[in-house]
Amino acid sequence: MYEYGNYSCIRELLEAKEREFLSPYAALSAASRGRDRAEEQDDVRPIYERDRDRIIHCKAFRRMKHKTQVFLAPEGDHYRTRLTHTLEVAQIARTIAKALQLNEDLTEAIALGHDLGHTPFGHSGEAVLNRLCSQGFVHSEQSVRIVEVLEKDGKGLNLSWEVRDGMRNHQTSGHPGTLEGRVVQLSDKIAYLNHDVDDAIRAGLLTEADIPAEYTEVLGHNVHDRLSSLIHNVIYTSIGQPEVGMTLEVESAMRALRQWMFSHVYVGGKAKEEEGKAQQMVELLFHYYMDHPDQLTREYQLLMERGETKERVVCDYISGMTDNYAIVKFEELFVPIGWKF
Repeated sequence: MYEYGNYSCIRELLEAKEREFLSPYAALSAASRGRDRAEEQDDVRPIYERDRDRIIHCKAFRRMKHKTQVFLAPEGDHYRTRLTHTLEVAQIARTIAKALQLNEDLTEAIALGHDLGHTPFGHSGEAVLNRLCSQGFVHSEQSVRIVEVLEKDGKGLNLSWEVRDGMRNHQTSGHPGTLEGRVVQLSDKIAYLNHDVDDAIRAGLLTEADIPAEYTEVLGHNVHDRLSSLIHNVIYTSIGQPEVGMTLEVESAMRALRQWMFSHVYVGGKAKEEEGKAQQMVELLFHYYMDHPDQLTREYQLLMERGETKERVVCDYISGMTDNYAIVKFEELFVPIGWKF
């Protein structure tokens, strides 16, 4: 029989260690605002650790391995996907959270779940659904919808308020309710800016020398140095503080480099030349399923029977597709098959 001192189980012991060790600005597991549906506590894992595990084991998490990050259908195994991006965000966020004595489990759960709602073909697919759906489509809101409604046959994952808040507010315009959510918000930008530069260099779209010196003089002269300088800047600017952020000089340089990447890679680069075809596929799939909702799988038809709008459910179905599955469905529905006799 194991002894836990004054505590009845391992979870209570871990919650006590959080109170002893974590920053006064950290989100404590025992102080969570809880779940929408009350559940019995686990005897081993605090609430945010359970949330982390639920996200890792859900279907939407696994699908991210076949969803575009930036480069559509790249010929090579080393380019980032939505899943590898997510793992890099989680690693950066945990490093920062640990140094700031924030809740690592909450940070990791938010990071692992923040992009669950991304469409096939990255932001270009998201833009199509946002244009076509009268209710709009934003991947951060879709991430929350996945864990609240779509997973587990419509029951959702029943995650804590803090994890869902961080997922919903990870974009630049968001205002996370916890410092852990703010850490993920910054880590997302640090991760994609650096790995997108790395992928663009690998693809031959730019060289290190192409990046303006005014940015590299502040942030570093290679991907490794930039990543390190950004992480260190967040940590040493935020340690012991009630806010998480960067120095003005570093934040300004990061924003400027991000804008430069939009001009040279995200929007105007060669990597985006196939995006028009991908967007046409998404649009044709949307119109097809709006006209033929009976062709949706049963789990999505049940959503409509429960009162969800057809538009929203069609967006659910298409946004859940991987790049490969979207192409397969497009070919199945719109590409003629040779007749044999």
